[in-house]
Amino acid sequence: MGKSKNKKFRRPQFSAEGLPVSAVKNVEDEEEVESPADELLEKCCTGFDSSSGILPKSPKDQKNLLEAVANEAVNLLWNLCECSSQALSVFNKAGLLNVLIQCIERHPHNMELALSAARCLHTVTEENAELLGSLNMAVLGGLEAVLLSSHPGMGLTLLRILAAGSVWNMKSSLPSDRQAQILSAVVATLSHCLELDAGALVPALLGAEAVRCMAGPAGADGEAREGEMEEDEEEEEGDGSMRNRKTAKRDNDFSDLLPVEKVELREAATLLEAQQTSLEIIGNLCCSDDPSDDEWEETSSSDEGELCSDSVCEGNSSLLSPLCLSAEVHSALLNHNMPEKVLKKTEFPSSAAVEVCSKNRAWNCLIKKMHRVQCRALTCLHNIMSVMDAEALGGAPALQALAEHLSNMIFSKPEIPKQEEFLEAVTSAVRSLLQIMASKNIPQCMSPEQLLRLSEAATRSEAVSIRVNALAILGITGSTLAREQGSAPSLQVIGSALLQVASKDHNMVVCGEALDALFDVFADGKEAEQAAKNIHLLPSLKALQPAFKAKLRKERKGKYSPGQLCVLDNVRINLKRFIGYLESLP
Repeated sequence: MGKSKNKKFRRPQFSAEGLPVSAVKNVEDEEEVESPADELLEKCCTGFDSSSGILPKSPKDQKNLLEAVANEAVNLLWNLCECSSQALSVFNKAGLLNVLIQCIERHPHNMELALSAARCLHTVTEENAELLGSLNMAVLGGLEAVLLSSHPGMGLTLLRILAAGSVWNMKSSLPSDRQAQILSAVVATLSHCLELDAGALVPALLGAEAVRCMAGPAGADGEAREGEMEEDEEEEEGDGSMRNRKTAKRDNDFSDLLPVEKVELREAATLLEAQQTSLEIIGNLCCSDDPSDDEWEETSSSDEGELCSDSVCEGNSSLLSPLCLSAEVHSALLNHNMPEKVLKKTEFPSSAAVEVCSKNRAWNCLIKKMHRVQCRALTCLHNIMSVMDAEALGGAPALQALAEHLSNMIFSKPEIPKQEEFLEAVTSAVRSLLQIMASKNIPQCMSPEQLLRLSEAATRSEAVSIRVNALAILGITGSTLAREQGSAPSLQVIGSALLQVASKDHNMVVCGEALDALFDVFADGKEAEQAAKNIHLLPSLKALQPAFKAKLRKERKGKYSPGQLCVLDNVRINLKRFIGYLESLP
């Protein structure tokens, strides 16, 4: 069974909700696309230091209007680039990096515009080799200035995180003599963000809002706007999307949905977005850009180009090579105690924060966001465990404490949590933890019965990645049990569950993982031999083999990635060999 593959966080793609359908269609259909947002944004930035041609007479009004229009243009541009590769190509050719930096540099005067530009930059720099070729020192200098800023406020915290993410996206184009310094600034920025105790800050901000509302007339106005907030929440719950007068954005940014006078609520939302984004970036620091041959993640044939090549691998970035965790990245993460800080975020959200938010309708929208931070922390932890050894993670005591923590998180309630996002994250973390503990023969507190419950719940999920994690957990558990005296009954239960999946699951990736796990569980030992006979493993695999081969031939083209097909071919070969091994047993 292959080592657990770390998971890369990618910017999600969205339909251009809030935009005319024809606008999005035209962006995709036309060979040449002209974006009015490009020209509008350039004109706005040109006018930041000049008031000529602006209608309002007051200089203050002129600047406010200009920046408001620029903010709308940035959001439109961001949305188009998220929705369309054609729009992204237009962005690349228009040379708008410097324009976005100009908007980001307005943060002392207009944080909303700066954050919009930073989010846009973070998106357009991801896996965009064409854009990285136009990187210049003005862009790098602007981002460095943001990274080194130390002013208070959650807005600047988020701005620094987005700048750090953009810098990491640009790593292959950074000057080699600046890489170590920039890497240090990036990791320090992420570390500082995770040090903030959101579990305490969220209730404190809510309390501050209550005090402010009681002290002045803004309280009545805030109550009047609370109804509007409730409507936004109902709309979000109804269709899973977030709409406002601007363009649609990804689900980790909803601060602009909040009424302006809800200052503390906007601060709390910004903090949670910053911590979620920090965890995503840290996860990517620990993530290879090239999937290994044993990767089981669900991928369509359209991803083939992405699997086969990655422009970020090119260039002069030997220090920040994405092919493995470099010594510099490894040291930077450990110097800032990043494994410990990420682990701390898996304990989030605190019961106190959830309780106070659940009692306030306007703040109730933060609960889902807090749970998302926990999920990102679990997946980030999975990535960290995939690239660091046991000693770097604190040795046996730390890993045993982590196993107990995850056990309490999963099994403290009568039923296994069913939320897909949580299941994916927690099964990934458990899988990596069990792998590293099994490789070092470190005992852990989760019983085979508990792990079987978790796996049974996960195998009922529609998500391929969750089912694969569940089967891998069963395989690791079974192979560990096989070394223990009297484990045959437990091995029978595990073997029967794996056989059921291998013979009936409609997805070849899942079937392959189930077979892989069977090979590990029943590879050696008297207990395994006895259990294999009791569940009739040999005749079951003989009956399954022709169907597996035929399905693999039938579905070889189009449905699975080259990497997945390579693994499935190995499973097919190993199945034949394993049947031969079972036939040789007395």
